[in-house]
Amino acid sequence: MNTVRWGVLSVSNHYRLRVHHQLAGSELSKVVAIASRDTTKAETAARELGIRRSFGSYEALLADPDIDAVYLPLPNHLHAEWVKKAADAGKHVLCEKPFAMDAAQAADAIRYAESKGVKVMEAFMYRFHPQWAHAKEVVQSGEIGKVLFVHVQFTFNNKDPRNIRNILEAGGGAIMDIGCYACSSSRFIMGKEPVRAISLVSRDPEFGTDALSSGILDFGDARALFTVSTQAFPVQQVDIVGTSGSISIFIPFNMYGDVPAEMRIVTGIGPRTVRLGPAGQYRLMFDAFSKSIIEGKPVPTPPKDAIANMRALDALFRSEKSGNWEKII
Repeated sequence: MNTVRWGVLSVSNHYRLRVHHQLAGSELSKVVAIASRDTTKAETAARELGIRRSFGSYEALLADPDIDAVYLPLPNHLHAEWVKKAADAGKHVLCEKPFAMDAAQAADAIRYAESKGVKVMEAFMYRFHPQWAHAKEVVQSGEIGKVLFVHVQFTFNNKDPRNIRNILEAGGGAIMDIGCYACSSSRFIMGKEPVRAISLVSRDPEFGTDALSSGILDFGDARALFTVSTQAFPVQQVDIVGTSGSISIFIPFNMYGDVPAEMRIVTGIGPRTVRLGPAGQYRLMFDAFSKSIIEGKPVPTPPKDAIANMRALDALFRSEKSGNWEKII
């Protein structure tokens, strides 16, 4: 095998607008099929995107023997179910974030998939962008000293009641949709797990989803702070502050694929702006996953990372109810 043949479960706007065009021309990852629960939608998407085959059900796509792996950009509450169904069909799985509705559900789905002999990974695409690889290298080099805190801001404004991000039962809300990035990126930079968390959550009176949430993750000798919102002016930035320097990543998560990313590094010598890319972070993620299949090696982001991130989210929700610090277990 030199190329992994991919199927996509869902004709989601996320896949159509952000992911598909980045995969064009890849020698490792070829999208050969797309499925919807509506045959017409699947056919239309396949025609518009130039995908050879379409299916009017997810089950039909999974039954296709010519598909090696599937990408799941489904609503959050469907992730675990379809990870298991894909595993039953012998397909490797790249599952959108957050991996499941809670850590227990994530762990169960991952154990099930691994028992079927398939590879599974959570799709945190930002980690594959060279700006994050460089930030990690700078931190590990000791150039900014010991990291003391990470500060994450990530917001957008969407008040559409039909949007899946505003449907509580489907796993909507700021913490699940974008707070997961705040937790993941902080853990990535720290290189370890937080021990406890506290949150302050404001919920939309109509949707019941958290529309404005802040949290602190306690890493023992360092901390991560974040604010996320589904009803604020769109901003995103990550600041990493150490004892002898800082790093600011200006478009940390939804970075454009056709322009260089910019980050600012400040030390005692002075400030500098580093430009990295352009880079298609979705293509880099798909190709890294495909390479692990082709070479029979572990996936680049181990499945246990998805469970660990869900544990942090679980603690934040427990803290919302208790009003106290909650252990991350």
